[in-house]
Amino acid sequence: MSGETDLIKLYSARILELAADIPHHGRLAAPDASVKRRAPLCGSTVTVDITCAAGRITDYAAEVRACALGQAAASVVGAGIIGCDLAQVRAARDALREMLKSNGPTPPAPFEGLEVLRPARDYKNRHASILLTLEATLEAMEEACARTSCA
Repeated sequence: MSGETDLIKLYSARILELAADIPHHGRLAAPDASVKRRAPLCGSTVTVDITCAAGRITDYAAEVRACALGQAAASVVGAGIIGCDLAQVRAARDALREMLKSNGPTPPAPFEGLEVLRPARDYKNRHASILLTLEATLEAMEEACARTSCA
């Protein structure tokens, strides 16, 4: 019963609220870059579309097919991603990975809401789904910047 109780705690009301309300959900009509990522273990997928100008994300959309944890991460990312540059996206991805892997610090603003996912650090099989949106966004930013040399 303890494992079941732990999972119930993991899927907190806040995580479920975030999962139910993902900002910028969908696709962009004319993205500068589009990246689809899949978590092999669980099958979660995220497709991220971005447009950029002057090295910053000017528009963003994500199609998210993931567990509640992946959806919650996508919600926090979607709420804060517009206006971010490549360094901010990379720092957020790296901080989230360290938070999950070794209880590192919470990702910096505007992604501090990812703190809600800290209890998932004990569930390594969920990490890939949680990281999907930031990894896809980072890859899309790198693609867009390679074309326009915005890095």
